Amino acid sequence: MFKRKNKLDENIVKNIYKKARFVRYIEFTIGLFLVAGAFNVFILPSNIVYGVSGLGVIANHLWKIDPSIIILFGSVILLGLSFLLLGTERTKSSIVGSLLYPICVKLTEQLPMYMNIEGTEPFVIVLFGAVISGFGLGLIFKAGFTTGGTDILNQIVSKYAKISMGNAMFWTDGLIICSSIFVFGWTQFMYSILTLYIISIMTDKVILGISQSKAFYIITEHETAIKKFIMQHLSHGVTILEGRGGYTGNHQKVMMCIIPTKEYFMFKEGIHQIDKNAFFVVTDAYEVSGGE
Repeated sequence: MFKRKNKLDENIVKNIYKKARFVRYIEFTIGLFLVAGAFNVFILPSNIVYGVSGLGVIANHLWKIDPSIIILFGSVILLGLSFLLLGTERTKSSIVGSLLYPICVKLTEQLPMYMNIEGTEPFVIVLFGAVISGFGLGLIFKAGFTTGGTDILNQIVSKYAKISMGNAMFWTDGLIICSSIFVFGWTQFMYSILTLYIISIMTDKVILGISQSKAFYIITEHETAIKKFIMQHLSHGVTILEGRGGYTGNHQKVMMCIIPTKEYFMFKEGIHQIDKNAFFVVTDAYEVSGGE
């Protein structure tokens, strides 16, 4: 039975990766060149430090070593550790990105010659670098690949130190970023943190998209009136879920409704007009499919 389930899971994964394979490879390639280009044009000249690329920035500043060599060297070491400590299956998705990223960094190293940004405010340079890097990484992750680097290190630390991925990222990326204080000072340290934060937001936006809808979960004593308002006035469907209070144990209805973001104000105010004591939770709905 377990063998059959494992085979089914493997087939599902294979079908996912086969789907739109050409588009995935295009997204992956574009993402790699965007991240590498942003590194050479914005990140490296600004001495922004994060991840394995940050080690390349430090080595280039201190000893004038080609950053792509440091990135490649670090990526190969981490791939080796991944094979030994995480296994072949968990390493496969990192191999291509780990090896191609430093090559793309080398191929785009002449870009600053064609993009003169001298005299531009440092904050603007950092902002553009972070946004373009985040967009590129989003495309890479969306295509089912990674660039390796500290992603591998985070998995290793998480597994063997028995801590969450979030805590592992805090220690690994945190230590690399903190090292910039001793090389570049506090200003670049703060810029590095800001860059990493913007990259994480931008990456999520590319993977998830911009929310066009909101999901409402409503608990109210005026279920019929609110349901009528939603269906007749706003022309949206409603799903009634069965709920139970965690403290009281009482059974109660939970209304769920997906609405366009532009109707959020009307929807919220309508609920308040009908029941001022209504309890509701609103979340972003990044993708809505079916139910028509």
